[in-house]
Amino acid sequence: MAHHTTDSDLHHQGEIPKAQTKAIWKTFGILVGLTALEFVFAFFMEAGTARNAIFIILTLFKAFYIVAEFMHLKHETKGLIWSIIIPLALLIWLMVALLSEGSYYFESITNYFN
Repeated sequence: MAHHTTDSDLHHQGEIPKAQTKAIWKTFGILVGLTALEFVFAFFMEAGTARNAIFIILTLFKAFYIVAEFMHLKHETKGLIWSIIIPLALLIWLMVALLSEGSYYFESITNYFN
């Protein structure tokens, strides 16, 4: 025979987990703090390489924190975490290498025709 669920079966399956409001406010506070720090650097620091580097580092911190919290990556096994971080690090290395080689190629071509 088929088993049919009734309303009384649904009420006795388990407890509803408690709200995670403390963790949500903690996450909110950390992200607001990092964003406020970015605004401080944006308005009080002169434009240049140092400010860009600070923005990139703070953005990476925020991105890793968002991935860990909202995509629940911090609750996964270490193998899964490393299988995401290592290709990402190699991709960033590739982008830096291509940018530096591209600027070198541009300078050599520009100097050749001048």
